Amino acid sequence: MAQSSKKRSLVKAFTWRFTATIDTFIISYLVIWQSDFSTLETAGMIAGLEVLTKITIYYFHERLWSYIKWGKELN
Repeated sequence: MAQSSKKRSLVKAFTWRFTATIDTFIISYLVIWQSDFSTLETAGMIAGLEVLTKITIYYFHERLWSYIKWGKELN
C-alpha cells in the first residue's frame, strides 16, 4: 500500500483549503446578493448549503488526488 509523503499531504491540504474557500465565497456571494433575510437567517443558509457542497467537493477532490501519483511512497 502506498503512503503519502509529507509534501503531498501539505499540497493536498492547500488545494482543499483553496477549493473550500472558493466554495464559501461563491455561496456567500449568491446568498447575500439575493438575500432579504436577517443576518442569522443568511448565516444559516450559507452554513446549510456548505454542508452539501463541501461533502460533494471533498469527494471529488479526494478522487482526483487518488489518480495523482506524485508524492506516493511505496511501503
